[in-house]
Amino acid sequence: MTVRVRMAPSPTGEMHIGNVRTAVFNWLFARKMGGQFILRIEDTDRTRYRPETIRVIMDGLRWLGLDWDEGPGAEELERVGMANAAEYAVGGPYGPYIQSGRLEMYRQVAEELIERGWAYRCNCSPERLAAVRARQRANKEMIMYDRHCRNLPPDAISPDEPHVIRLKVPLSGRTVVHDVIKGDVVFDNSGLDDQVLLKSDGFPTYHLAVVVDDHFMKITHVIRGDDWIPSTPKRIMIYQAMGWEVPVYCHVPLVNGPDGRKLSKRHGATSITEFREQGYLPEALFNFLALLGWAPGGGEQEIFDREELIEEFDLFRVNKASASFSYKKLDWMNGVYIRRLSTDDLFEQLLPFWQRAGLVADPCPPEERERLLAVVPLIRERLRKLSEVVQWTEFLFREVSPPPAEKLVGKKMTPEASLAALRRAREVLAEVTPFTAEAIEPPLRALVEELGLKPGQLFGIIRWATTGQKVAPPLFGTLAIIGREKTLARLAAAERVLEEESDGE
Repeated sequence: MTVRVRMAPSPTGEMHIGNVRTAVFNWLFARKMGGQFILRIEDTDRTRYRPETIRVIMDGLRWLGLDWDEGPGAEELERVGMANAAEYAVGGPYGPYIQSGRLEMYRQVAEELIERGWAYRCNCSPERLAAVRARQRANKEMIMYDRHCRNLPPDAISPDEPHVIRLKVPLSGRTVVHDVIKGDVVFDNSGLDDQVLLKSDGFPTYHLAVVVDDHFMKITHVIRGDDWIPSTPKRIMIYQAMGWEVPVYCHVPLVNGPDGRKLSKRHGATSITEFREQGYLPEALFNFLALLGWAPGGGEQEIFDREELIEEFDLFRVNKASASFSYKKLDWMNGVYIRRLSTDDLFEQLLPFWQRAGLVADPCPPEERERLLAVVPLIRERLRKLSEVVQWTEFLFREVSPPPAEKLVGKKMTPEASLAALRRAREVLAEVTPFTAEAIEPPLRALVEELGLKPGQLFGIIRWATTGQKVAPPLFGTLAIIGREKTLARLAAAERVLEEESDGE
């Protein structure tokens, strides 16, 4: 059997990172089994439909490296208004891959379910349905359709009048969901609603469309979040009613925030775009998501390249319990991947963040590129996210106001001693030739000995004076990049602040 799995996002907004994790599992399983990973766009929710998000979804999946073997073709993408559709077009033998192009197929299946006795027409008004729900709530009953139209004569509702088509759920018995992760999950049919399959506007509900699409696209394994388990028995009924083979169901655990509650924006970023804009590398995010609810057997290894994850991935060893999204761990992992980049590659990754902050021109001038290439090794070890480059290096691009006097007083030092240390540091640095990190370090360390200080005392004062920050990249390289002229000017400005402080006393 050739494994065929799918990711079927709805273009009502960006994909939630929990759904992206499920896409990663689908992709890994397809690659591990030598199968196909299919992208299907489920655009039947017309009230929330936002066609512009189709491109955003595709861009996000591509950025993460989740290439699809089959998906919407150029004509489909053009039909929904996507510009440059050819850049995203893949196509395949089981299209259309955008649901709104399959409406006639859904209608035919819904009509056939009526003929087979598994569905019926319903013309209950919204007002009547609201009244039924209100009565059920008042009586503390289960909220579900009261089956008012279920046993009407076949010709009581004309196919030409406005109506929906509902699934005719058996009133007794049980339906078993065979799940490779959760095991067998049993549902009493009496507790299942007669779900709407086809809406009055001719569009299917998700419950009908997903079954029809999965069947005709020959999907073998349905890998999705376990919040879909309650609706699965109704889908199994459609398979059985049509005489179709039921795919293998694999319901993976949901992703919670660090506090154990459902992951949401209160915890941080929740979409691929947000993670990308914050400076996470796709390789790091992919690695992290792959281990969210699954872990390879044996060993404590946590950093894997893509091929290793494909080789190790085992869908049937996915945890049953909910996974916890740790931003702290993701930041650590992203830092590991940042440090693996060459200086040139890391520069190219950092450049857009400098440019968006208005610190570097676009395009970057050649002379500025050379200066920034020297900065990259200084900050590589300190970065957890690419976006942090701005806070680490902003003092290199803008004028730095001298900090308050209290910041310029070294630990366990007086203002007078700190002022004297700054003056001597300026005198020493004025004589350093060439003004490089290698040439700057020896005389400053000798000055520490001369003044009877600890390195942290003197270097801390110089760092505050030249960068305006308590924490900055390594001092000697930082001074070299700032340059002699600016370094001496900033030290002199800091001296004046301490002089005013002393005069005030």
